[in-house]
Amino acid sequence: MARQSGVHPIARHGALRRRSGWRSLLTFLTAFFAVVTLSIASVALIALWQFQSGLDIVDIGGGEDVPPPSVGAYPGGFNVFIVGSDTRVGQGGLGGEDPGSTLNDVNILLHVSADHSRAIAVSIPRDLVIPFPECTDPQTGETFPESEGQPINEALRRGGLPCAVEAVSDLTGLEIQFAGLVTFQGVVEMSNAVGGVPVCITAPINDPRSGLVLDTAGEHVLSGPDALAFLRTRHGVGDGSDLGRISSQQVFLSSLVRKLKSNETLSNPVRLYELAGVVRENMTLSSSMASLDTLVALAMALKDVELENVLFVQYPTVYRETDPWYGKLASEDAIASALFSAIAADQPFGLGSQEERPGSVPDPDAPTASPEPTEPGTATPSPTGTATPEPELPTIEGLPGQTAAERTCSVASGG
Repeated sequence: MARQSGVHPIARHGALRRRSGWRSLLTFLTAFFAVVTLSIASVALIALWQFQSGLDIVDIGGGEDVPPPSVGAYPGGFNVFIVGSDTRVGQGGLGGEDPGSTLNDVNILLHVSADHSRAIAVSIPRDLVIPFPECTDPQTGETFPESEGQPINEALRRGGLPCAVEAVSDLTGLEIQFAGLVTFQGVVEMSNAVGGVPVCITAPINDPRSGLVLDTAGEHVLSGPDALAFLRTRHGVGDGSDLGRISSQQVFLSSLVRKLKSNETLSNPVRLYELAGVVRENMTLSSSMASLDTLVALAMALKDVELENVLFVQYPTVYRETDPWYGKLASEDAIASALFSAIAADQPFGLGSQEERPGSVPDPDAPTASPEPTEPGTATPSPTGTATPEPELPTIEGLPGQTAAERTCSVASGG
């Protein structure tokens, strides 16, 4: 299988093998998965027991299973790929009529570092044109040959979750050990289960395409269909592009992580039972992620990740200017290579300037950190008598994203 030029083959860690703005589903589920696993082990055990019973399971194939310890965190780093399906089947009318074929318009790859100190969620735009492996549709048995270029959101139609996983593994050079799929209804139910998510917007939004109507600028707590509409909206935020929607969605995701880290959700077994039940009813999991021991181990691996070490980034792209996919997206190979080389090597990195992100801006009303108070006339002690600054992380310039600690607002386009 040919890889995209400029994206270096990367050492693999372990492997997996299922239209219209539903990146929301994936993004929400990814954040939900990450934050639930931040809970203490005893609470996670209760929730994840409920989570794993009665699951819809898919064999993604490939690679060797790495058995988790019976007690303790999952050993080393791992990758989880979450797909959002645009299916209307069984969604109670959400999204309107059935489009005919099911596409994966949400694609997020979540990486956890080997030392369990960092998590990186990479959103892959639905219009990114990539090489595809040979895939077989699990419903019809139709086999699709290898392709030098198709939009990534064709993966579910070509071969379900296994096809999506294999295509992303080929694209990034990363082995994917775990995968899951979520639908529209899952976003609605999970946003209700967490009691809504506060989001900030720069101006009123009225987007009839997604159904999002927010009459005032500032903060809104969104749940149910409103949360789904916010995550779906493309014409209501930024420049109306899918890339603008991704940065707007990261406003929602970072707020969701902060909420579940700061309130009592992660230490309340009853609440976690509710959340786990919603996931169980609205998610399809890979067989590698279905066992209780594995889920608990993943939870324990993530429980100590700090907000500033949770990164939401967008796969780096440029617009195509030649046929046959004019106006779609191509990989910006140099930046993509830097990103996935750092992930594969478990090297921490920072983000460069984010001034050109089309869908979000810093929240002007965000609280500012104040220095720790000291007694008058005292100095901060240090072994050498001078302050020792933290070493600066290398930055990946041109990589769009933010940390979960950053408070941002979605840029309203006016609908």
